Amino acid sequence: MLFVLCAVWSAACAAAGTILVFGDSLSAAYGISQKDGWVSLLDERLKQRRPDYSVVNASISGETTSGGAARIRAALDRYRPEIVVVALGGNDGLRGLPVAAMAANLTAIVREAQARNARVLVVGMRIPPNYGRKYTQEFFDAFADVARDRNAAYVPFLLAGVADKDDLFQPDQIHPTAAAQPIILETVWKGLEPLLK
Repeated sequence: MLFVLCAVWSAACAAAGTILVFGDSLSAAYGISQKDGWVSLLDERLKQRRPDYSVVNASISGETTSGGAARIRAALDRYRPEIVVVALGGNDGLRGLPVAAMAANLTAIVREAQARNARVLVVGMRIPPNYGRKYTQEFFDAFADVARDRNAAYVPFLLAGVADKDDLFQPDQIHPTAAAQPIILETVWKGLEPLLK
């Protein structure tokens, strides 16, 4: 689902610094009210602390890094963000897709954003250990590698402080509840705040 958290698209809003959140269901507030998702909570925080910034959530449930790589250029053309938060990869891991392909897609997304002079925050993900120790470690390391190679900001794990608490997940045990969203916001904020000018 694509939505703009700048209440009315006006000249004032367009002139503000735009933060583009480019993720999957974990950022699209899957299974909970949009207003309770961490991206909406980020928008509220910015209104209080940094009203010169607005948030656009271009996250799509089920999105993979290949899907993101295919649509990043159009999103950048449309919103012209100053900052891009890349929070993709979870669906690649759950499908057991090759880590090298995921890393290449993430690199393409970050490179495209940086080519437009956007500052980029790469948000990492972990997958369950049942995928095998080698794959899960390579998967986790890929996000740090992309961030380092592209000189982008980095947050190791979107669900830090959430993943080990069953009560913070919906019945599918994949998507966090509304109660988990403030924790996710704080995790992202640590990497995002230094990028705000």
